[in-house]
Amino acid sequence: MSDDELGLDSMFPEPLRPPTPDPTFSIYKREKASGSVDDWSELNIRLVGVHPLWGHHLWNSARSVASYLDNHPDLYINGSVLELGAGGGLPSIVAANNGAAKVILTDYPDADLIKNMEFNVDKNVLPSCKYTVSVQGFIWGSSIQPLLSSLTNTTGFNLIILSDLIFNHSQHDALLKTCEQALLPDGVLCTPSVLVFYTHHRPHLALRDVEFFTKARDRGWHCEEILTQKFEPMFPDDPGEEEVRATVHGWKLTRTL
Repeated sequence: MSDDELGLDSMFPEPLRPPTPDPTFSIYKREKASGSVDDWSELNIRLVGVHPLWGHHLWNSARSVASYLDNHPDLYINGSVLELGAGGGLPSIVAANNGAAKVILTDYPDADLIKNMEFNVDKNVLPSCKYTVSVQGFIWGSSIQPLLSSLTNTTGFNLIILSDLIFNHSQHDALLKTCEQALLPDGVLCTPSVLVFYTHHRPHLALRDVEFFTKARDRGWHCEEILTQKFEPMFPDDPGEEEVRATVHGWKLTRTL
């Protein structure tokens, strides 16, 4: 006797799966405009509808580091930029539009994340700059050869961007390993550096967040806090002091060895 005859489908119906949420868009408005032919005043960043790696948010840290890059093009202009855990890719797109010679956006090699980054590059990078940008899947701590193979006339990056990543406490060593291997040891254009922007989304774990910088110093990095910036907290109902959850911290790391 078949399942249909027993009526098992009606006795034990499979619950309907909720549909995958549609992508959302977030606007980044630039603080200044150059007035040039290739001027741009805002970026419309698409975010995946939902993702276990949190790629469905445009984090306050991404907005903060994007603004910082807009005001400090000397860190990367005519140089090479690598963003780890890029999500929507906002900081990288700002760097590309402002004159970086090469920009590589990376995130976990997941098809949805990669396609979404490619979409944002296509829609937001100025036509005159698109040839400078590439998107790759990358796992922190793995071989950087695929990243270096995308570069020409250089063996590393002038700037590496880490935006809202250090809450992944188990990945601190992997992040530092990749930065150590991928950052240029010295630079002609500027001192190679790593920008680390983050928020203590879980205030009770703030000490574990900043262990990243303790490890970095032990491995020969000079760590300097360069800004704090207040935003509305991303998740108002989360526990912990609101001011802590609303503050973005920006650090600049350079090599001392």
